[in-house]
Amino acid sequence: MSTKRYKLLLINPLSTKRAGFVTDQKLISPPMSLGIIAALTPEHWDIELHDENFKRFEFQEADLVGLTALTSQVTRAYEIASIYKKKKIPTVMGGIHVSVMQDEALSYADAVVIGEAESIWKDVIKDFENKTLKRIYKGELQPMVNSPQPRIDLYNPGYTFGNVQTTRGCPMKCDFCSVHNFNGKQYRPRLVKDVVDEFEKIPQENVFIIDDNFVGYSKKSADRVVEICKEIIKRGIKKNWYCAASMNIIDHPEVMKYASEAGCKMIFLGIESELVDQLESANKKTNVKIGIDNFSKVYDKIHEYGMAVIGAFLYGLDTDTNETIKNRTNYMINADIDAMQTTVLTPLPGTPLFERMQNDNRLIYNNFPDDWAHYDFVEVVFKPKLMTAEELSKSIDSAWKTLYGDKRLKRKFIDALKLTKNPVSAMWSYNSNLHYHNLVFEHKKAKLVRNVKL
Repeated sequence: MSTKRYKLLLINPLSTKRAGFVTDQKLISPPMSLGIIAALTPEHWDIELHDENFKRFEFQEADLVGLTALTSQVTRAYEIASIYKKKKIPTVMGGIHVSVMQDEALSYADAVVIGEAESIWKDVIKDFENKTLKRIYKGELQPMVNSPQPRIDLYNPGYTFGNVQTTRGCPMKCDFCSVHNFNGKQYRPRLVKDVVDEFEKIPQENVFIIDDNFVGYSKKSADRVVEICKEIIKRGIKKNWYCAASMNIIDHPEVMKYASEAGCKMIFLGIESELVDQLESANKKTNVKIGIDNFSKVYDKIHEYGMAVIGAFLYGLDTDTNETIKNRTNYMINADIDAMQTTVLTPLPGTPLFERMQNDNRLIYNNFPDDWAHYDFVEVVFKPKLMTAEELSKSIDSAWKTLYGDKRLKRKFIDALKLTKNPVSAMWSYNSNLHYHNLVFEHKKAKLVRNVKL
């Protein structure tokens, strides 16, 4: 008895605001969530993945369409879903935004998956085949040992970076972050062997470990990272990679030692601010505990092992003024931070920040879902407390001009080379800075084109 074959079309949408502008293929990584969905889909389904990071989507026939999107992408995802709705081809949507805004998503999609898909996707497929597709599917958090390796064979080969996820879940409750609501508070690791097996199969020489915090929050989780690194070294896997960690990495020098030996070239740190009161208001407890006076020690220790530091900072915190933004900019320039990621504080749905700003009538862009495209971390979408939105936007533009000018980027590269004594790490930090340069200055160009008035 032959099994009927079906076609599943998976689509990775690009924000409508980003269309027509440069997508930096050097630093973006493949849509892992869609790769996992593909891996969970039965063999009698033919699967195609269309990635708008490389080519604008054009209608294709399919039996079922799957979409996932971040908040800034979701308007485009809805556009695509609407096309298929007119064609009476069912669409399923999932991801953090859809999980929070399920009623909104159901205006465009035939079904939504709330939460992680591993526990529920088999039911979606079964119901579709039986013509009993439900409107809502709620996934349950499961141990990461049950998560399959993604179908990396479906990813566009143009990506410079591959990616791998080793854990999910975060016990922290940063005011602006929705991760703990979606992935849970419990730190859920994958088996070391499964991680390294997947790491080894990635065709790219460069890899991004996409965990929110690769090192974790305990001695046990740090020991696991050491085990992963030792296994990479043991197998002779020659890949360069980077990861995110919290400032508590200074408590685990063995992690930095073995990470460096296993090919780590950069570590991403969510610093956010150099002011204690701002860290406290954002609920960055780990950073407060480490103490701002010890931040430089963290940078120094990472450099000691030949790795570069990417420091992530926020502009637009409630106590920000033109002066504090200038001071934060000067801090980044003068501190031993090799790459500088600066984003505008953005209230994402599902976060305490969004709820508070919505209740206080502080959202400038609130014509949803169309206005979600503005929530891209480079545009001011709320009314600040101590400045006007226009003043904040101008102050940030000035800061970006100072941070990402050509001379500054060259200076940071030379400094990174001296600090890390590693040309690859220094070049990675330079490329990261160049990426942020392109991102913020394309944003400024786009503002002029759209004539946006704050």
